[in-house]
Amino acid sequence: MAATLASKSLVFTVRRQPPELIAPAEPTPHELKLLSDIDDQEGVRFQIPIIQFYRNNPSMGMGGRDPVMVIREAIARTLVFYYPFAGRLREGPARKLMVDCTGEGVMFIEANADVTLDQFGDALQPPFPCLEELLFDVPGSGAILNCPLLLIQVTRMRCGGFIVALRLNHTMSDAAGLVQFMRAVGEMAQGASSLSLHPVWQRELLSARNPPRVTCIHREYDEVPDLNGTIMPLDDMVHDSFFFGPAEISALRKFVPAHLRRCSTFEVLTACIWRCRTIALQANPEEEVRIICIVNARGKFKPPLIPSGYYGNAFAIPVAISTAGKLCQNPLGYALELVMKAKADVTEEYMRSLADLMVIKGRPHFAGVRTYLVSDVTRAGFEEVDFGWGKAVYGGPAKGGVGVIPGVISFYIPFTNKKGERGIIVPFCLPAPVMERFMTQLHSMLNNNTNRLTNVENKTSAFIASAL
Repeated sequence: MAATLASKSLVFTVRRQPPELIAPAEPTPHELKLLSDIDDQEGVRFQIPIIQFYRNNPSMGMGGRDPVMVIREAIARTLVFYYPFAGRLREGPARKLMVDCTGEGVMFIEANADVTLDQFGDALQPPFPCLEELLFDVPGSGAILNCPLLLIQVTRMRCGGFIVALRLNHTMSDAAGLVQFMRAVGEMAQGASSLSLHPVWQRELLSARNPPRVTCIHREYDEVPDLNGTIMPLDDMVHDSFFFGPAEISALRKFVPAHLRRCSTFEVLTACIWRCRTIALQANPEEEVRIICIVNARGKFKPPLIPSGYYGNAFAIPVAISTAGKLCQNPLGYALELVMKAKADVTEEYMRSLADLMVIKGRPHFAGVRTYLVSDVTRAGFEEVDFGWGKAVYGGPAKGGVGVIPGVISFYIPFTNKKGERGIIVPFCLPAPVMERFMTQLHSMLNNNTNRLTNVENKTSAFIASAL
């Protein structure tokens, strides 16, 4: 199969072999394994796309080896240890999800692209040209139930480099769990006979108490009616990315009041984006708007509860809430304080209460009306995954706006621009006119301090447009 694709400056062809299933290399247990009550909430019942770009690096000792063959074999060997990924999800009473460990395998696609890595430019960032061909959505494979839990496409490039694109059923793992699996594949690809870190299932650790009891406030799961048609319109959506380097973060910190100076980069960036995005959406000043921050809960238990090797979802999604009017009219410190408080709410008891709420309320979706969600993967380690050819040139989420409700989620992804500056790339998904207003707000905020607004290619426009 071949498809010729184009962006503003890039045209190339992707030829795919028919999809195949890769089963574990050895027999594995056939059993039912329950997901945790954090795993199977409605808000993570979606597929998440990841993409990794690798150079041809003969000095790493893999010269002459075919990355497709190496990674295919490594996946089969890794699935012996991570055999639940080779199964299929089933839904039981009360919408409880479980893995039927059938050993059927994960879906795999071999492909070739008539392009070199250098043709993508120095600034590899979302949105990527022809993503739909680099991570092909095999018809009938993308449902949450009764479908492969992983789809992996390895695409050779003309330069000898390659692209590993992956689609994960999010109920199985969070970013940390997925990176753990990918690193395991990397170890096997480089000849390991066993894993340096063995996977731990133990999903019961984050399951509800008996009897369940909600002891904390979880307004992220409020039932919010959309009386004014304010859920994100899905027509004319565009994907763009923005780079926040040292100068941009420094500019934002000049808006931070003295009593909040200890805030993290995540917190100040989230407050800024929430405020600018809300202004761009032109929300009714009296309506509530929300920002959800994904918080890794692995360090919230004392003594530690979640063992090393656990690869399930282990996060909470606390929410900050304000009327649109207050958020837009107040200085940045107002939004920042709300974000900092929401993050601080996540404790061991909060996680216990959250699991209990899922059981009591039927595994609800978080409130999506006038909500924006941010996920920081700057420390997840996607770019560190090495299949034998060195670290990824780019590794991480393939685009923003994924999820049950399109346009709601953005990721914070580590990135180095062509000047060598380390920073954060943030992909956005918004209706085109909203995106223009959002750009204007960011431009205004940064120019107040630095008179500097650059994208990773150091052009005048802050965003890189896409027709995705």
